[in-house]
Amino acid sequence: MEDAATGIAIRNVSHSYGPAGHGVLALDRISLDIGDCEFHCLLGPSGCGKSTLLYLLGGFIPVQSGQIVTPKGVVTGPGPDRSIVFQNFALFPWKTVRDNVLYGLKKAGFAADERARRAQEYIDLVHLTGFEDSYPSQLSGGMQQRAAIARTLAVDPRILLMDEPFGALDAQTRRVMQEELRAIWRRSRKTVVFVTHDVQEAVFLADRISIMSARPGRIEHIIDVDLPKDRGEEILEDSQFIQLSEQIWRLVREQAIAATRGAH
Repeated sequence: MEDAATGIAIRNVSHSYGPAGHGVLALDRISLDIGDCEFHCLLGPSGCGKSTLLYLLGGFIPVQSGQIVTPKGVVTGPGPDRSIVFQNFALFPWKTVRDNVLYGLKKAGFAADERARRAQEYIDLVHLTGFEDSYPSQLSGGMQQRAAIARTLAVDPRILLMDEPFGALDAQTRRVMQEELRAIWRRSRKTVVFVTHDVQEAVFLADRISIMSARPGRIEHIIDVDLPKDRGEEILEDSQFIQLSEQIWRLVREQAIAATRGAH
């Protein structure tokens, strides 16, 4: 098995749900290399196994067939090198922003003074300075997701997994958060694997996009996003962005149609 000295190596990974021999095949022989510090989006129709693949990467469900390798070795369960951000923010409602960020740092074993320093550093990084003592209920959806990202980044994972983290936000807040995330990624230089069903979101964020088939999920296409590294809202009007988005939408649409017809 190839060693993933940098990035992530996914080799011939399949996964089924349900009783052995009678389950539903969710992923079928997925093989994919994701480079160190790459922003990689998984895109495809609903039910194609995007989130399943992400949870396998995180070690939250066991690999049944094949192997996933990170720089820390073969993935056999959760590890400090990998952290996940969910769509529903996953903040403790009874803890302040600061205490939510400190919680992850304490679990990771950082000393008290280092916890305080890192918590403030990442609260500042996601532009929540001044809201350290606010509770989640006092924050907008976008601010709650910023706090969740700060808590995740503060423990310094090498790999950041994101499962449609902006799916619950309104369109305007979602666009702002996309810009913020890309800026944070450029500063932190994490390897990011980002699940979305939104073509424009994928093209705006990613270095590369894997388009997955209707269930059982397979990698049908891998698209390089050859756009400037610095991307702001103006990129949405760029002809290359529009052309690439249309190309990818046609590929995703093919898989969505296949899903409705049970082609796979």
